[in-house]
Amino acid sequence: MNRNKNLPLSEINFYILLAVSEPAHGYLIMQKVEELSRGEVRVAAGTLYGAIENLLKARFIVPVDGDDNRRKVYSLTEEGRQIVQMDIERMKLMISQAENCLQERKG
Repeated sequence: MNRNKNLPLSEINFYILLAVSEPAHGYLIMQKVEELSRGEVRVAAGTLYGAIENLLKARFIVPVDGDDNRRKVYSLTEEGRQIVQMDIERMKLMISQAENCLQERKG
């Protein structure tokens, strides 16, 4: 199996990509990350904008026009959607293997 060099996504990048599955600006992204993670992940502005820069370079997100010219709005690209799906599949495999290992040791 060929492993994608962009995987695994960091927890912050994973949640940011999920947050921009619908166009969102920085503050909304921060709120969505916290909501999606049930309060487990809080991202500071500096961390957020550094991550956004990297996600833009990787072409996982793109800037889009928004209602307010003062705010930059970002949206998930098809490549970004694919990388999230690949990471989800990677995590599902890990969870399945872990559950199998623990079940075998238990039984």
